[in-house]
Amino acid sequence: MGMSERLEEVRAQVAEACRDCGRAEDAVTLIAVSKTFPAADILPVIAAGQKAFGENRVQESREKWPDLRAAHAGLELHLIGPLQSNKARDAVGLFDAIHTVDRPKIAAALAEETARAGRQPQLFVQVNTGAEPQKAGILPEAADAFIAECRERHKLKIFGLMCIPPVGDVPDPHFALLAKIAARNGLSGLSMGMSADFAAAIRQGATHIRVGSAIFGHRPALKEA
Repeated sequence: MGMSERLEEVRAQVAEACRDCGRAEDAVTLIAVSKTFPAADILPVIAAGQKAFGENRVQESREKWPDLRAAHAGLELHLIGPLQSNKARDAVGLFDAIHTVDRPKIAAALAEETARAGRQPQLFVQVNTGAEPQKAGILPEAADAFIAECRERHKLKIFGLMCIPPVGDVPDPHFALLAKIAARNGLSGLSMGMSADFAAAIRQGATHIRVGSAIFGHRPALKEA
């Protein structure tokens, strides 16, 4: 099965999940996670009508996406991987949405760069719902204060929250927790759900799902240095 066929299958599953919980299909943005895939692999997915794409690394995106965007109008690019503060300028220039705002240093860097560039990507605060020490994201109990700091101190417009549940956990409680934190902070965006669990995320109110392998297949092996 080719990438365009896999994309159609995912779209059908998204539509079914939305119908099952009484949500409109257009309430959910499908982000095709194209990290590590070359432009040649992305072209068939663009040709099939996909508009929103997700990347993990600023440098890879800078090399790959300007030409793709110049050739194809209306594409959206989402940063879904960790952001270093020294890459904030490039990130603000490249991405339409940044899903990984997770610490004060990043908030400060984004505030400086959005003011300088006069450009405001949609911003999501990443919440570490499983409190995993190896994973990025603000802890759930610190989320309210961090969102307030982003808004009040840094004057950032926070659109929503993002999470990645721990591998092996039932994802629904993590998605429900994220939705609860968003609701009490007046945030409408919920970036949650990947290839294996996006139906559960849609049930819990996801507005953005990040689907890679179900569309592109297994990622290419990284070349050794």
